[in-house]
Amino acid sequence: MAPDKYSAVWLSHTSINDYLQCPRAYFLKNIYKDPKTNHKIQIMTPALALGQAVHEVLDSLTVIPTESRFNESLILKLDEGWQNFTGKLGAFSSIDEEHHYKERAKAMLRRVMNHPGPLKNLAVKIQQELPYYWLSEEENIILCGKVDWLEYLQDTDTVHIIDFKTGKKKEAADSLQLPIYHLLVHHCQKRSVSKASYWYLETDNDLTEKTLPDLKEAHQKVSEIGRRIKLARKLDKLECPNGKEGCLYCHSFEKILRGEGEMVGVNQQRDIYVMPKDEIVEEEQDSIIL
Repeated sequence: MAPDKYSAVWLSHTSINDYLQCPRAYFLKNIYKDPKTNHKIQIMTPALALGQAVHEVLDSLTVIPTESRFNESLILKLDEGWQNFTGKLGAFSSIDEEHHYKERAKAMLRRVMNHPGPLKNLAVKIQQELPYYWLSEEENIILCGKVDWLEYLQDTDTVHIIDFKTGKKKEAADSLQLPIYHLLVHHCQKRSVSKASYWYLETDNDLTEKTLPDLKEAHQKVSEIGRRIKLARKLDKLECPNGKEGCLYCHSFEKILRGEGEMVGVNQQRDIYVMPKDEIVEEEQDSIIL
């Protein structure tokens, strides 16, 4: 039987992380659809709004020729895009809170303008809107994800994976993000990968280079988790480890299913909700839902 991407299990760094944190949260974020709208649900937080706004501005640079990439102020680009996150759309509880997060976003973009580093160099843009490849055709599993930036290293005809970080937390040493990105870039474009780095935009002018993950080891790790997720889905074993009490990763989504929370908009076939501040344990990270 030919592989069918519509029946396949799609994996991304975000969805794998959801599953490892709480299988019930994985179900509610990646599988469940509101029967009234047929949309998935997403909870917006100020940190997520900040991360998405900054990433959208930087992503817009990937299609601009190198010589004119910084002709327009990134702050003006942010102002244009911020309308999608203002007020309740960004889960801001007050004008002061929104101002605080927007100023943080501006500071990050000023850092990029003042210290563009690799962003002033040639870049590679993967043509797929959502890069993906078959992790296993036999097991019907697809790996997908968007890589923030690929610097083209002309001397070696290779690429440099760069991931922008807008949160305050450092990426854990055992994170699967770079292994997954290395797999995606290796399979979704023709040039080999020679470097991988994080850029902590709130604190650092320079990139933090990381050891490039081994492709074979990365494939084994991601495939093993993918098989676990596929089996859990098949057996309908996607419960919270804490049982009915829930955990910090799933309890807010359970409240939305009970009719709590406030829907404030729709984005890419997802109903966007906000919750009271005391209901959210917000992690300072820049998760992108895929």
